[in-house]
Amino acid sequence: MKKCMVFLSVLCLIFSIDLPVFAEEPKLYAKAAVLMDADSGKILYGKSEETPMANASTTKILTCLYIVRHCNLDDWVEVSQNAQNQPKVHLGVKRGEKYKVRDLLYGLMLESFNDCAVVLAEYAKGSVASFSKELNKEAKKIGAKKTHFVSPNGLDASDEKGAHQTNAIDLAMIMRQCIKNKDFLTITRTKSYHFKDFSGNRTFTCNNHNALLSSMPGAISGKTGYTSKAGYCYVGAFQKKKLKMIAVVLASGWPPHKSYKWSDIRALAQYGEMYYDYQEIIPDITKISKIYVNGGMKETLPLKVKEKKVRLLLKKTDKVEIRCQIPDQIEAPVKKGQRIGAIRYMSNGKCIKTSAITALQSVQKKDYWWYFGKILEEFSL
Repeated sequence: MKKCMVFLSVLCLIFSIDLPVFAEEPKLYAKAAVLMDADSGKILYGKSEETPMANASTTKILTCLYIVRHCNLDDWVEVSQNAQNQPKVHLGVKRGEKYKVRDLLYGLMLESFNDCAVVLAEYAKGSVASFSKELNKEAKKIGAKKTHFVSPNGLDASDEKGAHQTNAIDLAMIMRQCIKNKDFLTITRTKSYHFKDFSGNRTFTCNNHNALLSSMPGAISGKTGYTSKAGYCYVGAFQKKKLKMIAVVLASGWPPHKSYKWSDIRALAQYGEMYYDYQEIIPDITKISKIYVNGGMKETLPLKVKEKKVRLLLKKTDKVEIRCQIPDQIEAPVKKGQRIGAIRYMSNGKCIKTSAITALQSVQKKDYWWYFGKILEEFSL
């Protein structure tokens, strides 16, 4: 009896232990978040991802991208009174001083200096207002159509068109373009950077505050942000095995919860790594090797499948259905390379990939001379 009671007690103890189980949905502190595949732009996870929100200094990734795309990084630029008056966090530039564009970008991205953003904006387009309009144009070119930036640094502000804001998807789209730029990656991955002003009298050191670069294996780039309206924010990119992902968290807590954003990003990375993988799909193309040509000088036309196998990023539990869309016959004439049909790859009721089926050669339509030739053949027999 005593042994039985001990055995039952051990069983109870075992089943009362909370085993680590990763939920289907990652538990996040952030009010809005998105996880995106960097290669395809596919959304792997979203939470209020289309809700417009303040995004603080994550704005600076677009400011940096615009400058490296459109400006000479070796130019020297003079500081205005407006730039000098910018609030902390700032480099402490003074009116009339000159700085190299490249050096200001390091101050912008490593230390998140607000005055560096204004100096760069005024250099690029003459004023903060004009530069902000260019940022919004640049965002729309990228596909971030719900973004409205009022400043180059992300400080809470509004203009006649509304508040400074974006959403998690737009910010991920912008970051997707940022990590394709070598200058952007060089700047944002630098641990520490030293520079001087034009006179050589002032020396500065900028240290990278992206903690994930040193603490998270596979981290590629990223930018933090905080204002009292936005809360703690982060946008970053990282590589996990075969997956290159972009993660965004907005309003991930307020002081003193500065570490919430790091917890959220790790949860998103774990979610992507655990639930997604690439699957190689090989369709059966033996039944679509040729097609009958109605009214053609040749009765059949050989076909070409553009992709004999495809690589798709899917949830590990997803199954793919292959649908072949091709007519029973086609009317002549047919040109080589002409689209005849398509293979559609379906998952969860949606088409996730289309692969074209084309004509491997041209087939002319039967004309008068073709029929005349046939008649001559009959008489020659």
